Amino acid sequence: MGVLEGKVAVVTGAGRGLGRSHALALAKEGARVVVNDFGVSADGQGRDESAGRGVVDEIKAFGGEAVAHFGDVADWNESKGMIETAVKAFGDFNILVSNAGFLRDKMFFSMSEADFDAVIRVHLKGHFCGMRHAAEYLRNKAKAEGGQVYGRILSTASEAALFFDPGQPNYSAAKSGIIALTNSAAQALIRVGVTANTFMPRARTAMTATGPSAQFFQKPESGFDAFDPAHTSPLVCWLASPAA
Repeated sequence: MGVLEGKVAVVTGAGRGLGRSHALALAKEGARVVVNDFGVSADGQGRDESAGRGVVDEIKAFGGEAVAHFGDVADWNESKGMIETAVKAFGDFNILVSNAGFLRDKMFFSMSEADFDAVIRVHLKGHFCGMRHAAEYLRNKAKAEGGQVYGRILSTASEAALFFDPGQPNYSAAKSGIIALTNSAAQALIRVGVTANTFMPRARTAMTATGPSAQFFQKPESGFDAFDPAHTSPLVCWLASPAA
């Protein structure tokens, strides 16, 4: 029996990379998982539901339980639908792992308004919407039950929030905002038993596989693969667990 047996998790951006790894790891620890994936490319273009459906199939293949959700995390109603999907499919909701996002890198003096707005929207507003609806559900549950409830909110930031890449003013600002947003949620929700934490993974993903740092993240021909996304997921599972 895994440490998350009986818990229900929503993972955003779970079709590939870090999100996929987290969804699989949570399911292996016994959580029932809503796999949210909007199916866009690394720069936010296009739509493809196959990746999200594939992760659901992977989870079911080893005996886990999962359903897909293809909504936009930064859309108020579609984000609320993620939580509603969890409750409808599995009868409850306990864990939110916000991971969805994309990049549109440009130097500060070259960035367009559209590229700034799009990245702030998917990362910062996307985290807010999910947290907001998760918080409402968990707080209402605590009030109905007359005590504390089990809830975990996990947010994905980046070292860009600390080192301020000049080619990522939009991304750096969004990730800094996510830290503040999550700390605010932590203070608001601890009274009902819910924790909120931010983590900063460094891994090979669609976003790190392009650009000037891509070579740094390449998979080695042999030996330990330091940037395999799977290495980050044990921390996510621990933060989602009763031990955290």
